Amino acid sequence: MNTDRIENSKTTENSEAIENSEAIENSETTENFESMENSKGKGNSKEKENSEDSFSDYHESVDTRSGSYPDFGMRIYGHGRPVRLFVAGLHGDEWKDTTGLLKRIKPPKTGTLALIPLVDCGKYISTLNPDYYSGIGKKIVRAIEELKPEIYVEIHSYSSKNLEKLAGKNRLELIGVPAYSILKEGVLLGSVSPWIRRKYFPKESLCLSFELLKGSLESRKFAACMLEIIKEIQSLDEFIEYMKKEFPVQAKRAMEDYQRFYGKI
Repeated sequence: MNTDRIENSKTTENSEAIENSEAIENSETTENFESMENSKGKGNSKEKENSEDSFSDYHESVDTRSGSYPDFGMRIYGHGRPVRLFVAGLHGDEWKDTTGLLKRIKPPKTGTLALIPLVDCGKYISTLNPDYYSGIGKKIVRAIEELKPEIYVEIHSYSSKNLEKLAGKNRLELIGVPAYSILKEGVLLGSVSPWIRRKYFPKESLCLSFELLKGSLESRKFAACMLEIIKEIQSLDEFIEYMKKEFPVQAKRAMEDYQRFYGKI
């Protein structure tokens, strides 16, 4: 698939801001984590208990846990519909390439944006495994049940050797789920695991899964631009129109694969 000719004016407008912030550095993530750890004991313990009872009680809720990896808990910005839920760092060491993206994202102009920058940094368990969302991904399920988002986005990362497994034309036949579409700078776009798509979301919901090329600054920059666009998207229909305009080839293939797997949109 040739994506060199595809022009993306909206993502280009955002690129200078991303370049000025210069990469999503792991060191800065760690510094923020240490700062939060130092101030963790200063808050009111009763307020913390209340924040754990309900994600939606606060516009911004940040929790930490012990350990050597950053965990920024749940953050909620804005209010009203649509509700958008973005999650990153879903398993293994993917947080190194994805958590910083959600740390830097700005609040939306309308509606609500809920962020889980780090789900789990332990053992890698695929989201295609039915045990994922009842195990290490249960905080995602809890957020979905409580917030009922119309737009849900997962941000993953992959090694170049696995590109064919993710975006190969026979992925549906071999693995049982539609292939990812190749957008730009090594960023892939597909749908989320059917285990969560079918159980928790109606057909009119927008559910996306991004895959970033591990260790690629350009991949992270482009993904950041896409997230800035999606955080302002109002509906599935609006996103489809955006994709048809900016990525027509990928949009056509993705819609065909989606309809084969889930039925008519």
